Amino acid sequence: MPSIIKDTVFKEPTGGILALVYLSGALLFIGQYGYYTIIANSTPGSFILFMCAGFGLSGIAESLPNHRRRAAGVLRIAAIFVYIILLATLVIDSDFLM
Repeated sequence: MPSIIKDTVFKEPTGGILALVYLSGALLFIGQYGYYTIIANSTPGSFILFMCAGFGLSGIAESLPNHRRRAAGVLRIAAIFVYIILLATLVIDSDFLM
């Protein structure tokens, strides 16, 4: 029986439009954080940085060549880990993110 994790996490990177969507999302989050920090002169929450890191790792994982399956899987796991830390931080201390 094949492993579900191996089939989903360590599959070949799809590349193309999905990588572009993830990387564009990371760029939009960084732009939003920069806008609120520099232009609006306020301190945005750390939530945006977590989302930017997760989207960026996913975008890099999807933009790798097809023969780099293991590296793409490690980047996907790192992105999932960033999102788990975000959820744990929301449960433990939500003031840190706001």
